[in-house]
Amino acid sequence: MDKDIETVSRVAVFNEKEIRKVIHNNEWWFVINDIIEALTGSGDSAQYFKRLKERDEELAKLTEKGEVQFVPPLMLEIQTSGGVQKMYCWNTKGIFRLIQSIPSPKAEPFKRWLAKVGYERVQEIEDPELATKRTRALYKAKGYDDAWIEKRMRGIAVREQLTGEWNNRGIKNEREYAILAREVNMMFTV
Repeated sequence: MDKDIETVSRVAVFNEKEIRKVIHNNEWWFVINDIIEALTGSGDSAQYFKRLKERDEELAKLTEKGEVQFVPPLMLEIQTSGGVQKMYCWNTKGIFRLIQSIPSPKAEPFKRWLAKVGYERVQEIEDPELATKRTRALYKAKGYDDAWIEKRMRGIAVREQLTGEWNNRGIKNEREYAILAREVNMMFTV
């Protein structure tokens, strides 16, 4: 196994189908064939994917070469019942693009959810207060009490103010931010 690849395999379940996933470079990567099988019921997901790329030229380009901010699928090591095997996997962004191309009734609920989330994010760009309200609602849905939510929201606001001030004073790269953040954290933990 490549020492640069951190592999933590997990299985997610969607529509009662197992979707294998693995952490690679600190993000989840999903087995493409598992996604296709779950959303289409295809018995030969590799052939289905091949035909899908023939119909969708842009998807074919992305799977072959990617683009500036779009990584193509990778062959990653996945635990299977027969042992570790290399399988084509794609990160979340790639999987969302794949799902857009699947003309299956089983994919429709997921496509509608993606459209809803996309619409909500566009609304939040126009009115940032909506993002704050959504964040509060998510914390509430996860069971956090109002006092914890308020403290968390204040912490986020203070952090944004602080990093904004650092930016105004000339801090530009991630390393400098990391050093300052560590120093601030150490002040509060001592």
